[in-house]
Amino acid sequence: MIDIIGLIFICIGLAFDFFGCLGLVRLPDVYNRLQAATKSVTLGTCSILFGTFLVVGFTAAGLKSLMCIVFLLLTAPVAAHAVARGAHRAGVKLAKESIVDRYAEDKEGEI
Repeated sequence: MIDIIGLIFICIGLAFDFFGCLGLVRLPDVYNRLQAATKSVTLGTCSILFGTFLVVGFTAAGLKSLMCIVFLLLTAPVAAHAVARGAHRAGVKLAKESIVDRYAEDKEGEI
């Protein structure tokens, strides 16, 4: 029974990763693409790793998958924020459909 639940988590993770890759192709600018990539990594890859943990159990591979989940949850959002802030400071323009620019509002508050 636990193997079936693990396979369900793996399938859900694959779906998240697929839609994240689709977002990388379809979304208009670097900021939207970065969000799609970050969401797919944190939700999809962590789900795949958790499904792997459920399938293999408390073995060396299972514990490594849990450590990878913790590492991804700590580093993926921080890295995406750093890349987005660097892109904004380098002058990369938002898509014309974008409405709000929070980084520009923050920059105005610093002056």
